[in-house]
Amino acid sequence: MTISTINESQRKAAKVAGFAYLLTFAVVVFVNFGIHERLITSDAAETARNIIAHESLFRLGIACDLIYCAGIVILLTALYVILKPVHRGFALLATFWRLVYALMWVLMTIYFLTALRLLNSADYLRVFEVERLQALAKLYLSACSDVYYVGLLFYGLTSTVCGYLFFKSRYIPRALAAWGVVSSLWCALCTFAFIISPNFAKVVNLWWFDSPMGIFEIATGFWLLFKGLRLSEIAVTV
Repeated sequence: MTISTINESQRKAAKVAGFAYLLTFAVVVFVNFGIHERLITSDAAETARNIIAHESLFRLGIACDLIYCAGIVILLTALYVILKPVHRGFALLATFWRLVYALMWVLMTIYFLTALRLLNSADYLRVFEVERLQALAKLYLSACSDVYYVGLLFYGLTSTVCGYLFFKSRYIPRALAAWGVVSSLWCALCTFAFIISPNFAKVVNLWWFDSPMGIFEIATGFWLLFKGLRLSEIAVTV
């Protein structure tokens, strides 16, 4: 069975997906480089002082993380609408895996709030020494990195599936879709290797895990937002 038309809901979803791709990328870059790298260091005491001195900025980062989570949910919904006619099962699988990633990010925001609560020294926490509270707060902040890489594994997998469906459908240039499959699978494999052995980061720098996939998502976001879906005849598998 083949189809050669794109319905109106798909066209609208493409614009939404393109905007969500670019918005989520911009938000996560702002939070990581504009807030977290500025406040969070390897030293627990210094990190505590930074967060307490710039609590409003730290809370802004948490709020932006929640916006990012909402953007991911919008993105997965829009992509499901676009890719469901290509292969419903794979589209549903990609949606579920991206939802797992979003939930991992929600867990990270909870850890950030917990760290902030520890550093605010509520009355019931006065039984602990300041240094211990700072160490506990840093533990929660460090755990966010572990949660991120667990989520990144699922994000790499879902992006691989989406890249494959885009390649099959020809909704976007096939070269771009092929890059998406390769770069996303690379991300998933690197992340899995890193979880098994953290020393893998000495072989492949952490920046190279998801940067190629990020290029794919930015390019796809711009294409969907400004070009929309390309009309072509595709095979449909239910």
